[in-house]
Amino acid sequence: MNALKIKKGDTVVVIAGKDRGKRGKVVRTEAKSGKLVVEGVNMATMHKKPRKQGEEGGIVKTEAPLYACKVMAVCPKCHEPTRVAMKIDDDGAKTRVCRHCGAAI
Repeated sequence: MNALKIKKGDTVVVIAGKDRGKRGKVVRTEAKSGKLVVEGVNMATMHKKPRKQGEEGGIVKTEAPLYACKVMAVCPKCHEPTRVAMKIDDDGAKTRVCRHCGAAI
């Protein structure tokens, strides 16, 4: 199982692909495949068929998963894209920290 250093709720910036430079919040992570879904990024067009009576079908835009290696976490303190470092506290707990300013992510 791959351990992702980016978690649900983190703000990330896309560093590669058609949506390069866009920022968004992580909606969902898929650790097994190494992918994540970012709000408003990598939009895919899907054709939705009505399943129940009265439900509307049509063309719907939705976020598609993208590889975690194509995004960088954004530090909430210095607002810069950064690689995530792991720091072990005095009590032995691991925390994710910014490589630029050292703030907890």
